[in-house]
Amino acid sequence: MVTELQIATRKVVSVNPATGETLCEFDSPSDSDVRAAVARARAAQPAWNGLGVRRRVAVLREFQRLLHARKSDVAALITREAGKPHVEALLTEVLVVLDAARFCMENAFDFLREQRVPHGNLAMKTKTGRILREPQGVIGIISPWNYPFSIPATESLSALVTGNAVVLKPSELTSLNALELASLLHEAGVPKDVFQVVVGDGAAGSALLNSEIDKLVFTGSLVTGKRIAQAAAARLLPVVLELGGKDPMLVLDDADVDVASSGAVWGSFANCGQACLSVERCYVHRSLYNAFLDTCVQKTQRLRVGNGIDPQTDVGPLISERQLRNIESQVDDAQARGARLLTGGARLPELGPNFYAPTVLADVTHEMRVMREETFGPILPVMQFDCDDEAIRLANDSDYGLAASVWTRDRKRGESLARRILAGTVMVNDAMACFGISEAPHGGVKASGVGRTHGRFGLEEMVRIKYVDSDRLPRMKQVWWYGYGEGFRRQMEGFVDLMFARGWLQKLRGTSRSLGAFWRKGRL
Repeated sequence: MVTELQIATRKVVSVNPATGETLCEFDSPSDSDVRAAVARARAAQPAWNGLGVRRRVAVLREFQRLLHARKSDVAALITREAGKPHVEALLTEVLVVLDAARFCMENAFDFLREQRVPHGNLAMKTKTGRILREPQGVIGIISPWNYPFSIPATESLSALVTGNAVVLKPSELTSLNALELASLLHEAGVPKDVFQVVVGDGAAGSALLNSEIDKLVFTGSLVTGKRIAQAAAARLLPVVLELGGKDPMLVLDDADVDVASSGAVWGSFANCGQACLSVERCYVHRSLYNAFLDTCVQKTQRLRVGNGIDPQTDVGPLISERQLRNIESQVDDAQARGARLLTGGARLPELGPNFYAPTVLADVTHEMRVMREETFGPILPVMQFDCDDEAIRLANDSDYGLAASVWTRDRKRGESLARRILAGTVMVNDAMACFGISEAPHGGVKASGVGRTHGRFGLEEMVRIKYVDSDRLPRMKQVWWYGYGEGFRRQMEGFVDLMFARGWLQKLRGTSRSLGAFWRKGRL
């Protein structure tokens, strides 16, 4: 049995994955600590919402200014705690957050403005309706380690600008990045109780899920996401779940091999393959297959693997030994089932504890784990196809549906095939970059989750919709109120004919029959 004392002293350790150096240790909070944080957020949220959108936008503008001024320091922290090369930290995290702030500032006024609702029903023409968008209240966010700054920041900015309070539980592997985000937001003017970070392990995330939050945004594994969905359903807690992907890349027979191979190498190995949008399945037309493989191998072998602090590094370490073992097991399984290892496929212990050589596998099949399970590592598995229909069938043969890419010289052809792929996003002649488009919604179908972040759809997830309707004739009783009878029934049949009969003669008769309803006596 776990006692309260034991819970209070559970440790969360931040480690540099490239060196194994301990960066910081934290005590994991108790359930009561998490509940108290949510209670403080709930108490502070009305005043934050009451500031109005103009003042909240001003706070985001100051946050953007501070982040821009400290961009190199923030990128360096990301590299130390997550391992990715400094330039990737700058471009795929800091730049993404700066642009997300820009999007929120530019769109918040229009998004939160009352929206008039026209009434097409003739019986409702005396009314005027408005849609209001009001904050959910307290948004709980559970964020992952692979993009420890950009994922929680983009979600938090959407929540804050729409008037919500946020309680963030980051991955226990990358707590320092979440605390840096909090520091920047607080300095910019977000009250401390409006944005809080709960540094803790999985138990802390469970405590946040079971606290009095109004919505949960989770990014992580499918297994954990299913457990969250089940727990949330029991209390009708709305959720946004981004549960990973197994993103296919389709290289058509008219693709530029040099361009497509560079896209495949970057799409598979950026952040050491630890991205939900990574290219994890590559399908190449038979006519280009050998040339594509040869070019990918040559480019992969030129990549420089090392500590992300070194500006010469292209590929950094995996986040942990556990992740490394998973990569090894998938590569071993693929080779045992007939895949050819063309390059890589081994640890690089001379570089540090969590380094693995970027790997290209040929002749893979869907019977192999590397083509069925999310990999989250520097593996490029390549399979050939004979026609477009086969490529689409292979791309859709997956439990996941987050993103995909199509590579072709014919944009019209690529966009046509994109419509047939079951995924939340399909890019033509690029991969992964969709996450950096602030206007574009991010999310998937099938086992990749529910809901969206980013863009206007991401803002919609942070609000409740309220409809307000007012009658223009407040001193007039409504025609449909009590006072029924045979005469009223005939009048209403006429009114329905007036609105929906196909022939003009029947419409005119309906008009004549219905007019009496508007001055009928006997209404209560």
